[in-house]
Amino acid sequence: MARILCVVLNPAIDIACTADEVEPQHKVRTREQLHHAGGGGANVARVLAELGSEVELAYLSGGETGPLYETLLSRHGLGEHRFPMKGPVRISYTVREAGSGHEYRFVPDGPDVSAAELQPLLDMVAAFEGDYVIASGSLPPGVDTSVYATMLSTTRRTGAAFVLDTSGDALRQALEEGGIFLVKPSQRELEQIAGHKLDDEGMAAQALALVARGAARNVAVSLGHQGALLANDAGVFRLPAVKVEARSAVGAGDSFVGGMVHWLASGHGVQEAFRFALAAGAASVLHAGTELCRRDDVMRMYEAMERA
Repeated sequence: MARILCVVLNPAIDIACTADEVEPQHKVRTREQLHHAGGGGANVARVLAELGSEVELAYLSGGETGPLYETLLSRHGLGEHRFPMKGPVRISYTVREAGSGHEYRFVPDGPDVSAAELQPLLDMVAAFEGDYVIASGSLPPGVDTSVYATMLSTTRRTGAAFVLDTSGDALRQALEEGGIFLVKPSQRELEQIAGHKLDDEGMAAQALALVARGAARNVAVSLGHQGALLANDAGVFRLPAVKVEARSAVGAGDSFVGGMVHWLASGHGVQEAFRFALAAGAASVLHAGTELCRRDDVMRMYEAMERA
């Protein structure tokens, strides 16, 4: 079985709940409260474990909220590599308004993380001898935006395939470093890389340009209700969205990444793994908050997808 390491530099305790109506200046009574150990890399690790992969997670934890994060994380049977930080794990809060179906998401920056606190985790990633390293999520204050590019350069030496899902300068610098195995930008993130709005043809061309210049071998662009596209040396492969009744869009991208790596690690080709990823992303929106996808839902959707 493939050895997979996920990395989360800005972990979060994700709280999700439902309210009848969200309005200013009044107490908003909520119900159906859920708690999960989140942050991009942690979400991807949870999806991989749910789908049946053996997965390890390298994460920072500290402060008064650290023990709760670690307790929530322990539910998922991950190989945990905890690295202490002084600041507390952030708490994010999502409220779903039952009447409108709208979601309100409150996501703090996270604590300041020093170079000294981060270095042991980077050393662990540099020494990891496995098949995949997945870096996903935002960076906490104090962490240089070159950190994912640095991880990428170390995995190039060890031979692990580097998978990246982030945004902004951290994404741009990693693409400049080059050699990413799989990168998953959203449409907005791809437009930020291009520096302008993109139509369908423009998105395909921009994704192919990243492949051509060696930034990434596989570029999977999530397009929400329009589905997703995959660009690599074989060209562009596009799939429509799986039609589902969505309860929450939180974590769909993490489910997509986890699903794609799981199917690749199970011996399937890139296009079929991309198809499986789309099913995993769709399965995640069936559930409230950051519950993410369930294996039975993923398999049912994947098996029902039409083949060209």
